[in-house]
Amino acid sequence: MIQIKDLYKSFGGNQVLKGVNLEVPRGSTSVIIGGSGSGKSVLMKHMLGLLKPDSGQVIVDGEDVTGFGERKMVQVRGKFGMVFQQSALFDSMNVGENVAFPLREHRKELKDPEIKKIVAEKLAIVDLTGIEHLMPSELSGGMRKRVGLARAVVLDPKILLYDEPTTGLDPISTNAVDEMIMSAQERLGITSVVISHDIASSFRVATHVAMLFEGVLVDQGSPDELRKSKHPYVNEFLSTWFDR
Repeated sequence: MIQIKDLYKSFGGNQVLKGVNLEVPRGSTSVIIGGSGSGKSVLMKHMLGLLKPDSGQVIVDGEDVTGFGERKMVQVRGKFGMVFQQSALFDSMNVGENVAFPLREHRKELKDPEIKKIVAEKLAIVDLTGIEHLMPSELSGGMRKRVGLARAVVLDPKILLYDEPTTGLDPISTNAVDEMIMSAQERLGITSVVISHDIASSFRVATHVAMLFEGVLVDQGSPDELRKSKHPYVNEFLSTWFDR
């Protein structure tokens, strides 16, 4: 679904990505892990076309988008849904209005009854039926994440991006978010890319794991393959979470 080929990116004298190669299989949940400053967020921004590489290619759903202008990239971004780190709900809007926001922006032909029906369907997918009237301040952290997911899938994207989805959550809420990610992939058959430093969560939801270290993907594979990695940094990074 997404191919990254020999991707380089620098900011001033700071080289952040140093020849990254990554394949995100269609229908998979691929997790990109690594420490702070390893280049995870910069890599995600390249997938969305928010950054242009110094060299290399970004291929999304068979299209090389590296040289696309903004107008064509807007069309490509329509294939993506984004679940933000802190959910990024509008505090002045209720749940129904938050989930409906992308529809009102991008599907202006839809009438109110159609919008309400779609919103209800997406909230049902994340097991939050009938809460359209609630305000974000009335929701738990885990519920806010699920409302964020409902909004992210309201336009039926092909790819879901999660930016540090479990940051700041207690263990129970973290488990709920993990279940949410796995359920969305199973119910929607969607391709998911998760940026995370939460190793336990990552290995719970992932079908494919890639580790970034100093701008290079040092190892990737299934969770079991990563646990058996011979790379010294991967061993050190994972040893704080798993008995190796």
